[in-house]
Amino acid sequence: MSIIEPRIDVLLDKTDNDRFLLCSLASKRAHDINDMLRGQRDRAIQMQTAVEIARASDRKPLSIAFGEIARDDVSYDPESIDVKYH
Repeated sequence: MSIIEPRIDVLLDKTDNDRFLLCSLASKRAHDINDMLRGQRDRAIQMQTAVEIARASDRKPLSIAFGEIARDDVSYDPESIDVKYH
């Protein structure tokens, strides 16, 4: 049983067992997620709704990115190593 979900072997399968590619893909996606969450947080602060602020900070962007990679919601283009969303 793994303490960390998704399991690293599942994530590595998604990137042809290339840990550096996995790191790059997860980092790019986490950056995008962080930008989106920051936008939601800024909007929530403007509207002064604590519920939206709490919802936006529930999980870390890197954890969200790894989950999306494991579910095949995010992959990469082998030619350019660009992130693809499904």
